Amino acid sequence: MDHPSPGSPADRVHPAVCAHTHLFPGGSCRLRELPDPEGFAAAPRPLGLALRFSDGVVVADAELLVAEDGDTVLTVPAYTTGAGTPISERLWPVRKLLPDGEEVEVRVGAPAQL
Repeated sequence: MDHPSPGSPADRVHPAVCAHTHLFPGGSCRLRELPDPEGFAAAPRPLGLALRFSDGVVVADAELLVAEDGDTVLTVPAYTTGAGTPISERLWPVRKLLPDGEEVEVRVGAPAQL
């Protein structure tokens, strides 16, 4: 897969809430404040994200990127959990985008370290 290169998406930064202190294969986060969640899940576009993890840590410069072939990845820069565990920068392949009311659940696969 040719990964899209990180950049500054034209859209504003959207909040995303994660149920854990970090992502892992099969883990997920929920995108909020999308104008059309069902449309976004069917045809994703690049977005700037502010990921809020369960320990209160916010990673404000994450991005959802979409390649020309439709493959979607979540880029998360390095950060430190609330307990002090360093998490390295990762590129997470998006396995599913599931609309759920006014949110979209993003499920990720196994990451690639950058």
